[in-house]
Formats: sequence, C-alpha cells, structure tokens
Amino acid sequence: MRQDARENRERILAAADHVFGTHGEAGSTEEVARLAGVGIATVFRHFPTKEALIEAALVRHFTGLLDRTRATAAAPDPTAALPALIREMIERGASKLTLASMLGDAPPAVVTVAGEVKAAVDMVLRRAQAAGAVRPDVGVEELYLIIRGLAQTTAATPVPAAMLERAIDVILDGLSTR
Repeated sequence: MRQDARENRERILAAADHVFGTHGEAGSTEEVARLAGVGIATVFRHFPTKEALIEAALVRHFTGLLDRTRATAAAPDPTAALPALIREMIERGASKLTLASMLGDAPPAVVTVAGEVKAAVDMVLRRAQAAGAVRPDVGVEELYLIIRGLAQTTAATPVPAAMLERAIDVILDGLSTR
C-alpha cells in the first residue's frame, strides 16, 4: 500500500473510532470521511461496508491497546504501570463498547486481539502483585469485571471527567495493598 493510502486508512480508522465510538449507530460514514479529510469513495475503497469499517476500527483500538499494554508490562516500575493501564482502559472503554455493540457477534480478528490484550493485562497485574503493590487475591477476571462495569456505565450515561477520575481513584485504592 502506498504511503498516502496508509495515511488515509489510518485517518479513516481514527475518525471512525471517534464518530462511531461517540455517536454509535447515529454516526455516519459521511461524517467519518469529513473528519478524516477524505471523500466518501476513499472510505469505501478501504472498507466496502460500514461493518467492515467498524470492525477495523475496533481491531485498531485493541491493537493499539495491546501495544501499550505490552510496553507497560515491560516498564521498569510495575507499581505505576497497572494504574495507568486501568485508567486508560476505563476512559477509552466506553468508545470500545459502543463500537463492539454495533457488530453483534465479535468477529474472529477482534476476539483474537482482545484475548492477547487480556493476557498482557494479566502479566501487568501479576508484576504489580509480585512487587507488593496490588492485592494478591485479585485476578484478571475481577479486574476486567471492574473495568467493564465502569466503562459500560460511562457509555450509557456519560459523567463529568472529574467524577470518573474520582471513581477510578476509588478502584485503584481498593486494589492497592496500602
């Protein structure tokens, strides 16, 4: 793929993440094209259907999260890594959930990369536990339940940023061994 085509594709996916993650079914491919700075034909040249565009945006979301999670897992300070990861997953979770709800059954590519993210999150959690920063009785399933719960709540009823920040602080305090 030519450099300009790759750049267009990335702008389209970023715009789709924003448009559909914010507006759900009410979002349009025309708005995606406008926000990406391309014509609607360019959007459909890369993604023949709205569903293909949404799937690709969701895979992009998880792939980016996987890259950041793996980098976090390798960070020298595991006590700071997990809270940063939890914050990101909660703050961006509403958009991901909105995208996922538009697809019905999760496509195989999404399932695969989401599983890889979960394994990487588990590694970050175990490193933080080994460092004594996180309660040893918390597993990745409980952590995902907490993250999903707050993400779903904010997807259904957006809350002020300061309130979400305080709620995340409460979660992090509950996970801490302090």
